[in-house]
Amino acid sequence: MADRVRVSGKSVQPLDIERARREGATDLEIHDTVLIAAAFSMYNRYVDGLATWAPEGPAAYREGGARLAREGYLETT
Repeated sequence: MADRVRVSGKSVQPLDIERARREGATDLEIHDTVLIAAAFSMYNRYVDGLATWAPEGPAAYREGGARLAREGYLETT
């Protein structure tokens, strides 16, 4: 279902919903799946449209990850 939303929200078909329900998904879980997939799609298009870049490789993220683990997101005084 999330892959279909990536293409278009209208790509989700009744059969997709039926399949999710047969696997045990609730209406809330189906809703959340569509919502999260749509948000990620929008964010990806937004970032691509701004021609942003991201560092490549895990080494580029080690220092920031270690700092966040140590200090968290909020500056404390």
